[in-house]
Amino acid sequence: MKGLGRGFESLIPTELIDDEFDPTAAEDKKNSELKQIRITEIVRDEDQPRREFDQDAINALAQSIKEHGVLQPIVVTREDGKYKIVAGERRWRASKIAGLDRIPAIVRTLDSQNRLELSIIENAQREDLNAIELATAYAKLKNQFNLSAEDIAAKVGKSEASVQSTMRLLNLPEDVKKIMVKEKLSEGVMRPLVSRDEATINKVLPKIIKEGWTARKVERYFADHKKKSSTALIKQSLYRKEEDTLSDKYNAVARISGHSLTFKCKTEKDLKELIKRLNG
Repeated sequence: MKGLGRGFESLIPTELIDDEFDPTAAEDKKNSELKQIRITEIVRDEDQPRREFDQDAINALAQSIKEHGVLQPIVVTREDGKYKIVAGERRWRASKIAGLDRIPAIVRTLDSQNRLELSIIENAQREDLNAIELATAYAKLKNQFNLSAEDIAAKVGKSEASVQSTMRLLNLPEDVKKIMVKEKLSEGVMRPLVSRDEATINKVLPKIIKEGWTARKVERYFADHKKKSSTALIKQSLYRKEEDTLSDKYNAVARISGHSLTFKCKTEKDLKELIKRLNG
């Protein structure tokens, strides 16, 4: 996979798409049905190009399903008395290993599947969607239509890197996504927060909103923060030993900062002793 250097599978959470941000949720409800289907009634799509599956990963997923169940329904269409898998073959295979009798599935007809795909693509091309809605539309194309980042990019007229970048916004905490939409914050401003921990996000986000930070200012903030962290690490690795040695030698707290060396004494007597030793 080109671009961000992370697998497309890792760009979004695995749980169900949040209807609050799904621009085609209403239409999907009209054309879909969520059912618990017997595993034996489901068949793989023989035209599905993916033939090889990592068995270790399938076994790990099966263990997770034993503990937590199937968190995200597979998508199927009804054909010739069977349910053919559109998306979710790994979950289906793992569920069989886990010993499940039934699996949650979103059932669509072939016509409704095609109509919904076209609707999602049309919505993803709208200019009035916020970035989270757009990311959700991309996620739906990936999760429910087995489309790759490259496929999605071709269908919506964007670059593959752009699709991947937008999708990563779904990794933001739920409350942060809601704030992003409410405050009309841009994708560029929020993108640097995706890989940060919640404590850092909670520290920076109020500044972004209150002071109207631009994307460049957010990036500069983290660049400067990284420089300071690097400087502290360099000092810790290069000068901590020298500080400890000098502190023991002169019975005073030695500190090295920039190009300066300072000593701090506990008492006036210790200070006089230090001056005497330094002059000696």
